[in-house]
Amino acid sequence: MTASGGNMLIAQISDLHVMLPGKHAFDTIDTAAHLSRCIKHIVKLQPRPAAVIASGDLVDEGSETEYRRLRELLAPLTMPVYLMPGNHDRRGPLRAIFTDHDYFAPTGTMNYMLEFGAPGSFLVLALDTVVEGEPHGALDDAQLAWLAARLSSAPHQPTLILMHHPPVATGMVLMDGIGLEPASTLALKNIVSRHRQIARIGCGHVHRAIEVNWAGTQVSICPSTAFQSALAFDGSAWRPAMNEPPGYQLHHWNGRELATHVIAVQSQS
Repeated sequence: MTASGGNMLIAQISDLHVMLPGKHAFDTIDTAAHLSRCIKHIVKLQPRPAAVIASGDLVDEGSETEYRRLRELLAPLTMPVYLMPGNHDRRGPLRAIFTDHDYFAPTGTMNYMLEFGAPGSFLVLALDTVVEGEPHGALDDAQLAWLAARLSSAPHQPTLILMHHPPVATGMVLMDGIGLEPASTLALKNIVSRHRQIARIGCGHVHRAIEVNWAGTQVSICPSTAFQSALAFDGSAWRPAMNEPPGYQLHHWNGRELATHVIAVQSQS
């Protein structure tokens, strides 16, 4: 990986689960209020992040009404905001409400590429892993070819890959069962292992901050702005961790390395 560019921050928020007004997750958790808490924290950051990228499960049921509310909640962010779908999202309603977000294609999967800093400084490749109507994720042949081509065309450009479903086992049995499906995971691993410029793969979906060494790089799973998963390695029933605060990640590029910070946003922040 070559040294290029100066200091830069990218904020990653994930698993927002914005709901209809008056509706709370598990009848107790105000996901919109938790998202607003994280946004207020991001707005105060100095230096200001170059972008905020939301890595899926933007809303809870995929309705246009939820996406309209999401749009209102994101409005205080003064930097560019980029969206990615998760398994709770629906591409059609998402596109219908965010018509000005022209970085993803008007139809099909919502993959895109972002470049930050001077040309060649830092690249973000966003992969849409959604199988609509299913909790697990997948990547088709066209997406894998797109990723391989982008990486091959810039072999010395430091790159952050973002996707909703992790391609790794976390030990949390229930969540691992609805991660990226095995064939996609193997195909992705074959591509990633050939490209040393990948600084990090950032994911969501699990609702916990988790780090895994994989395919010659680091996979970093972002906590949720809505609620965290209770830590469970025994396959017991899923439940939220009611005592853990909302959170997000900051990816800091210093021109040589990418450092990822996990931010827990307490109520007084």
